[in-house]
Amino acid sequence: MILIVIEKANGNYSAYSPDLPGWVAAGKDREELERNMYEAIEFHLQGLKEDNLPIPEPHAEAEYLVIK
Repeated sequence: MILIVIEKANGNYSAYSPDLPGWVAAGKDREELERNMYEAIEFHLQGLKEDNLPIPEPHAEAEYLVIK
């Protein structure tokens, strides 16, 4: 499981993963964004495997805080 952070921009969505610096994706809606991000992460992890490099362990966590 890999955490992704999704941000709504003007007319599209973008995402990144704190566990995989430098990997980002965008899409016209959340469905396209999630598909694009999944494909980008899958491509990156496959490349690591092919190069016999370790797959990083997830370390990021997310939490919502209620500010009163």
